[in-house]
Amino acid sequence: MTEKIPAFNATGRRKTAVARVSLIPGTGKWICNSADPQAYFKTEAILRYIEQPMKLTDTLQKFDIKASLNGGGIAGQAGAMRHAIARALVSSDASLREVLKASGCMTRDSRMKERKKYGQPGARKRFQFSKR
Repeated sequence: MTEKIPAFNATGRRKTAVARVSLIPGTGKWICNSADPQAYFKTEAILRYIEQPMKLTDTLQKFDIKASLNGGGIAGQAGAMRHAIARALVSSDASLREVLKASGCMTRDSRMKERKKYGQPGARKRFQFSKR
């Protein structure tokens, strides 16, 4: 019988983006939508933002990460992935929760695009007022 390796799964969200992350004990390899994270996210700032929960807890070289991202844009997906990684780390070790919560990694960023209202050209914009 094969021995099953424990994987820690979590879901993270930001705006309309959803990230499903699996943390597998390993050497620190990352895969985002079957691609290398450097090729997928492109900018160094976004990559550092995603790595933040791993660096805070010193687990960067302890887990392999496989992420499935969909919806939203690149920045929204990055925020969703950061949230999912933090939640997966807490499911692997509950003592990491205090550090991650204090740094803001456990908080879901709930800011969404405001919906357009009827009778207006946008969410807040109004048609030009004319007195005469």
